[in-house]
Amino acid sequence: MSGDKAEKTWSMITPLVVATALFMENLDSTIISTSLPAIAADLHEDPIALKLALTAYLLSLAIFIPASGWTADRFGARKVFRAAILVFAAGSILCGLSSSLPQFVGARMIQGMGGAMMTPVGRLVLMRSVPRSDIVRALAWLTIPALIGPVIGPPLGGFITTYFHWRWIFWINIPISILGVVLATIYIPAVREEDTPPLDLVGFALIGVALSCLIFGFSALGRGVVAGPVDAALIGVGFLSLGLYVRHALRTPHPILDLRLLALPTFRASVGGGFLFRLGLGATPFLLPLLFQMGFGLNPFQSGTLTFVSTLGAMAMKPTAGPILKRFGFRNVLAANALISTCFFLANTLFTAATPHAIIIAVLLTGGFFRSLQFTAINAVAYAEVDDRRMSHATSLAAVGQQLSLSVGVTLGAGVLELTRARHGVGSALEVGDFAPAFLIVGLVSAMSFLFFARLSPDAGAEISGRRR
Repeated sequence: MSGDKAEKTWSMITPLVVATALFMENLDSTIISTSLPAIAADLHEDPIALKLALTAYLLSLAIFIPASGWTADRFGARKVFRAAILVFAAGSILCGLSSSLPQFVGARMIQGMGGAMMTPVGRLVLMRSVPRSDIVRALAWLTIPALIGPVIGPPLGGFITTYFHWRWIFWINIPISILGVVLATIYIPAVREEDTPPLDLVGFALIGVALSCLIFGFSALGRGVVAGPVDAALIGVGFLSLGLYVRHALRTPHPILDLRLLALPTFRASVGGGFLFRLGLGATPFLLPLLFQMGFGLNPFQSGTLTFVSTLGAMAMKPTAGPILKRFGFRNVLAANALISTCFFLANTLFTAATPHAIIIAVLLTGGFFRSLQFTAINAVAYAEVDDRRMSHATSLAAVGQQLSLSVGVTLGAGVLELTRARHGVGSALEVGDFAPAFLIVGLVSAMSFLFFARLSPDAGAEISGRRR
């Protein structure tokens, strides 16, 4: 094997190591939803009370994600990445050993601390260890765990809970964590920044309150977790704190989340356009299983089998993303594919109980391909103009935008679904016709991302895509 080929092969091992950890996190965050009734029964709690476990994880993410970039700079990305995996594993063990609701909620918060560091720090490791010409190919691997986890999580959780025990949902993370730490030690370089500035404690407090209130408020909206006025107050406090943070960040020399990065056209398009486009991703794992099970009468296994094919489409995209971006460039791909992906998302409105499964599979398979291509391009173009010094700030800010968009996506889809169901009367069952408006509104919001991507210059991200200027 030649030196260049050996170097490229080595560099592609890094995204696989990072993808292993991200897959574990994405799988765990969705697999628990299916098992909540069994966990509640075992802990002698009301299932509604178990929602505290979901919100505790989200709150922990919101608090610690902003500090991930500074922590990686201060202590080294490899060290922090390995520590994040171990913290997540420790939280998983404690979840499996929990015998009461407070213990379970506390363990989920520990899991969230590890998860908050794994995603942005894992991406930072990738950005600093893979040549820019290989970033698209490397990020293609990272889109897969983000897509596979929400799709196979619910059916896998149901299978484990039914035929084994709900505690195994968390214990299966242990061998994956051990493998991740070993591979990270071997293949991930020890990269850290010198002369790291002090932690922005004021900004950390403001953005922590803002994100906690917003993510929790949007996630709990309309689900009965807290009273409506309390939820509205949380969202209001979140926006107020966010406004105060923006004012603070523009005045301090080293903010914990550097909003000045949004002055870069490619990063602004990735964060802004990506926020709108990801609303569809946030709503899809919520809306599709409901449509198939409550609308079409399929069982969870049949529903999971159908939704899983979108992951196969995403995997088929992996070897093609690089050549497509090299041929057409980021602007053309992002703008056109935003509309193409939206069309496949809107095709869900045409599904009925009589629609042949072969047609549904074909639509979801092809839609998964284009959606995964869009996520790869969005993630790659974000770092086209970011220098190495600010890379940690960029990964943290991008991670915050992604987490917010996923929460808002579920809230938007659920909110429209509730409004359409209300036409039949309070407490009525969902009908197939209730889903079309939800898919339509979420799809149109995602399509608005076209406005961000169309404003990019024709040669945006040329160094990463390899396209000639």
